[in-house]
Amino acid sequence: MHDAVFTWVLRRLAEQGLIKGERIGVDASTMEANAALRAIVRRDGGESYREMLVRMAKESGIETPTAEDLIRLDRKRKGKTLSNAEWVSPTDPDARITKLKDGRTRLAYKPEHALDLDTGAVVAAEMHSADRGDTATLPGTLESAARHLAAVEAAPSAEAPAEMVADKGYHSREVLKTLDDGPWKTRIAEPKRDGFSRWHGDDAARRAVVNNRTRLLSGVAHIAFKLRAEVVERSFALILDRGGMRRAWLRGRENLHKRYLIHVAGYNLGLIMRLLTGSGTPRGFQARVSASLAAIATPNAGLVVILIVVAGDQTAAIAFSIARDPLG
Repeated sequence: MHDAVFTWVLRRLAEQGLIKGERIGVDASTMEANAALRAIVRRDGGESYREMLVRMAKESGIETPTAEDLIRLDRKRKGKTLSNAEWVSPTDPDARITKLKDGRTRLAYKPEHALDLDTGAVVAAEMHSADRGDTATLPGTLESAARHLAAVEAAPSAEAPAEMVADKGYHSREVLKTLDDGPWKTRIAEPKRDGFSRWHGDDAARRAVVNNRTRLLSGVAHIAFKLRAEVVERSFALILDRGGMRRAWLRGRENLHKRYLIHVAGYNLGLIMRLLTGSGTPRGFQARVSASLAAIATPNAGLVVILIVVAGDQTAAIAFSIARDPLG
C-alpha cells in the first residue's frame, strides 16, 4: 500500500512533466536506528556487552569492578571490535553496527535514493541493511527505479537506455558487467588504482569497464556528475536532516521503509507545489511577499496609483494620486 501511494505521487509528477527518466543518479546515506548500541547482546549466548566487560574484569583480577573500571578496561583492551556477525540488538534485530556520516559508530540503516537528475524527483527510495556495500544494494535500487519508471511510462530499455550516474563506491567489475548492454548506461566514477588491471580472460568485464571509462571522459559526464552532487545530496539534506529522518523512531527495516516511502512521497509533492506556486512547502508559500502596482487615469488627466503588498496572510494597499501639472 505504501509503495502504491509512492507510485501514485510519481504519476502526478509525470503529469506535470517532472519525470524525464533520462539521467538517474544513485547514492546512499545512513540513518541512526531506534536502538542503543550499549544494549547489544551476543548472537550465540545472549551475553550483553556490559556482562562481557564484567567477566573480563573479573578474569583480570578485579572482583567488584566499578563503572570507571569497565570504561577503562573497554578503552584499553586489545582487539576491540564490534562485528555484526557476533552482536545484535535485542530490540531491533534488523539494525546493523556501522559508522555514520558524522563519524560516530551506531546501530543504523542505509537509505538509498535513485533520482531523476533533470527534475530532482526521487523515483526509488530503498531501505537496506547498513552493513551492505554499495555494489550489493545497487541492483535492488535500480530494480525499484525501473519498476516505478515503468508505472509512469518512462522505463529505460536496452534500445533506449537511461544514464545511471554514481560515485566510485558503486564501481566493480561484476556491477559493470551485469549492467553492460542493458537498460542502464553506466557513468560510475572509477577509483584510482596503482599498476595494471589483470582480467584473467574475463573479456566481458574488461569491455564493460572500458566502456564505462570511455563514457566518463565526455563533457556530458562532467555535467551529470555535477548534477548528481547537487541534486542527490539536496534530497538527503531535505529528507534526512531538515525532514527529521536522520534518526529513526520505528523499529524493523520493513516498518521503517514504509514510513520512509511516505516521507519521500511528501518530498516529491513539494516539487509539484514549487512548480505551481513557486514554493515547495506551505510555510514557504505563506512567507512569500508579492507586490502589485496598478495605475488608473482620472478625467482631469491625473493619475491614481495603487500599490498592493501581500505578505503571508496579510494584505496592505496604498493609494496615491498624481495631479495634472497646471503649467504643463
